[in-house]
Amino acid sequence: MRRTRFGTVLVVLLVVVLVVSACGRSSSPSTGRVGKGKLLVAASIPPIADFVREVGGDRVDVLLMVPPGASPHTYEPTPSQMRQLAQARLLFINGVGLEFWAEKAADAAGPSLQVVVLSKGMEILGKTAHGGGNPHIWLSPVRAQEYVKRIRDALIAADPDGADEYRANADAYLKQLQGLDAEIRTAVKTFKSREMVTFHASWAYFIHDYGLHQAAVLETTPGKEPSAAEIARIVEIIRKTHAPAVFAEPQFSPRAAQVIADEAGVPVLTLDPLGGLPPRETYIKLMRWNLAQLKRGLGGEK
Repeated sequence: MRRTRFGTVLVVLLVVVLVVSACGRSSSPSTGRVGKGKLLVAASIPPIADFVREVGGDRVDVLLMVPPGASPHTYEPTPSQMRQLAQARLLFINGVGLEFWAEKAADAAGPSLQVVVLSKGMEILGKTAHGGGNPHIWLSPVRAQEYVKRIRDALIAADPDGADEYRANADAYLKQLQGLDAEIRTAVKTFKSREMVTFHASWAYFIHDYGLHQAAVLETTPGKEPSAAEIARIVEIIRKTHAPAVFAEPQFSPRAAQVIADEAGVPVLTLDPLGGLPPRETYIKLMRWNLAQLKRGLGGEK
């Protein structure tokens, strides 16, 4: 990770935001309104941004903080994003330590920005004594439905005039997520194997909620490749469990995954936890694409 350099970068961003705020904003708090009266809101990662667009509809403009292809574990907001964030009304984040930059960025944006931590109060897998844990809750469509409800409620609180529209949009999208959940459950029943070897623990909630098993994780810390001893251990696990594939992620180098897969004699496939670009530009398209990869890797329907 590059958190040390982020401290230096953030100082620059703070100065930029303060200057822009002084020059471009009146003494009254920002209303968070942009062109055609839309509510400007920010979202940390592509899936959350998609949830907000689905619920917000034509009443919101969404600023995405971590762009497609970038890792939220290491991404640093740009000066341009910080300037826009200073004008936003809401910032939707996942929480559980995923967005290490969020607290300082929100402080820089000023008191008119409300931060909505979507995971607050939810079950956290791998929870630590210091409040950490696995942040990848959105990858379970079951739990993603709770995110959508919280986004709906936050938008209604910020924009009461749009309450009926937000409720209707949320209800329609929740039905789509329920259909996605049913689709995944039907597909999992066809899998010949339930043993998953993943790049890191992104899929813990999905694995938990759909009755799969985490056989091994390649990188316990994002960005830190496994040692030779860890590679040997993972290869042995693959052989013992007969895990049929190794799943890499597009946000990280597949080198370690390929080494392990070659040694174990299994293929490397990709699971994408974030999406944001075609053909995975929406959450539902992303999860259906991932489901197709799981079918290939775990021996389900072709």
